[in-house]
Amino acid sequence: MATTISAETWVLKNETCKSSIDLQDFLHYSLVPSVAIIIVLSWLEKRPSRRPVDEQCPLLKRQCGIVIPLDFVGAFHNRWSLAFAFGATANKVMILFSEGYLPVQVPQWARAFVILICALEVGLSSYPFFACLSTHFQITGAVLGFLYTGSWFSVIVLNTVQCPHGQVVGEYETIIFYWPSLLCLVFLLGRFIHILVKELWVCLRLGLPSEETFPVIHQVHYVQQLLRKPPKQQPPKSWIQQKVYKWDPNFRFPSRMTCMAGLAIICLYMFVVMELYVKKHVLHTLNTLEENFEMLVAARNTSEVLASAVKHLKEFIDVTEDVWIVTTFTTCLTSVSYIFHILACYRKHMKRLWAGEKQFLPLSSCKLSHSVAAIARYSGWQIAYLLWGYLIIHIVSTVFGVILVYSFVLPIKHGQGVEMVKSLGTGILTVGIMVGLMVLQIAMAMRFFLQPKILLDKDKEKPLALDNRRAFHNFNYFFFFYNVLLGLSACLFRLLCSVVVGAWLIARIDRTIMPKGYEAADMGFKTWIGMLLMDHYHTNPTLICFCHILVAQSRMRHQQRTARYRCFSNDTDFRVSKKAKIRWHLVYTLLNNPNLSTFRKPK
Repeated sequence: MATTISAETWVLKNETCKSSIDLQDFLHYSLVPSVAIIIVLSWLEKRPSRRPVDEQCPLLKRQCGIVIPLDFVGAFHNRWSLAFAFGATANKVMILFSEGYLPVQVPQWARAFVILICALEVGLSSYPFFACLSTHFQITGAVLGFLYTGSWFSVIVLNTVQCPHGQVVGEYETIIFYWPSLLCLVFLLGRFIHILVKELWVCLRLGLPSEETFPVIHQVHYVQQLLRKPPKQQPPKSWIQQKVYKWDPNFRFPSRMTCMAGLAIICLYMFVVMELYVKKHVLHTLNTLEENFEMLVAARNTSEVLASAVKHLKEFIDVTEDVWIVTTFTTCLTSVSYIFHILACYRKHMKRLWAGEKQFLPLSSCKLSHSVAAIARYSGWQIAYLLWGYLIIHIVSTVFGVILVYSFVLPIKHGQGVEMVKSLGTGILTVGIMVGLMVLQIAMAMRFFLQPKILLDKDKEKPLALDNRRAFHNFNYFFFFYNVLLGLSACLFRLLCSVVVGAWLIARIDRTIMPKGYEAADMGFKTWIGMLLMDHYHTNPTLICFCHILVAQSRMRHQQRTARYRCFSNDTDFRVSKKAKIRWHLVYTLLNNPNLSTFRKPK
């Protein structure tokens, strides 16, 4: 009774609680400063070449370039900062999928377009986080990013302080949901302060600027390692390096992979919290059903059959609840281990591709033109697969856990341990006889129906040449009828293994769950292959270093040619219009070919 009153009190408190700043409204209002920041950064960004608009508006001077929020292909700097920026957007994704955010008046067929527009709004609201971290004008980006991040941090903290509880989870709902985003926002605030102090330190000539090198230093070290002679004796490895993970200083994960891992962990946490809320409501419904049955049995004084059914229902609810809690921890550990295992597989596959090994990938199932789209959708798909994989693994684990409890634990609890042991022994004996007969067939085939080894010292197995053919045909005939019945059990075992392995590997798109020849039906695995090929062609250290050497030699030859005119060099960026270039070419052509002047079009 006290629990019911407490729950009702929280609901009433949450219904009357209203923050002074609504997060959904602030998401809409944040588009104004977001667009302003994008315009400022775009004005500072220079375009690589002049356009006709520069001739019409001389004030541009190649300004208003395209701002890049995040390099999804070959970026290796600011990896963890961008990962925390993605973590800061988790609360906006929650707002996107909350009730009341989508217009109710929209028809069903138009909901896909409305969701796309809402997703673009969330992306535009989060754009300054990434743009301020990636811009080359770091002082401006640090100041604007700090102000924008600070505004979001202040609003979320104010909303958490004024309304810490909610109607979904209950007590401390806002804190439970928003603390990962608040932690990421605090990190971003510290990162922007660090960038600002660092750049001001450089501007005051109190330190040396740290310029980005191309190629990246770890790519140079990787190529240098390839050119060195391998050591005769490898250094000893620890147990962690042998069994868990071996650190490679010459390899770095791109920012796309680190962002995926960070955001996946945060989304997995929020998904587990929502699942616990659903479990709470389901158990509340089942307990209510159980109480109604007990009241019905007590009121009508019905037979013992209904009372026994109520008892079994209560026992089933208790068992399911306990198994669900245990499998929640095991499934969370499995899903988190999958995230790190996917990173390890990415490194292993990329190294094999850099070494020229491509036979381990079914390249026929993925066209090269699809790789561009694959690298764009990989991060989102991987997170979605991990969430679905967590739910499927959790359900399958719970089902197997309930079966084990009903098979072994409850019989012992109810004093039926002897009968359980007898049934278990009978089942083990039956399976043992079936497996024994299968082993017997293999042993007889090896002993009596294969010819002896040709080279007794070198041959490991007998040659695949039949001996005692008459006995072999009789052996096949009599075992034919038994193998039909044995095949039924083997088929069910194959189905069970397929279900278990498929459920446990559904979250990993680095490994296909389809048989060989049907990999094209696995869209997640095709995305993985396309992403690997895209990274292989754009981040191969050997190719990048080779291109860097060619570019450096080309620049060196150009400097040697123009060395004699170096005293006349001027670094001023003069504005040369396209029309002036065309007129100078025209004058040069007419001076060398005066006969062409007669063919000119009169003005």
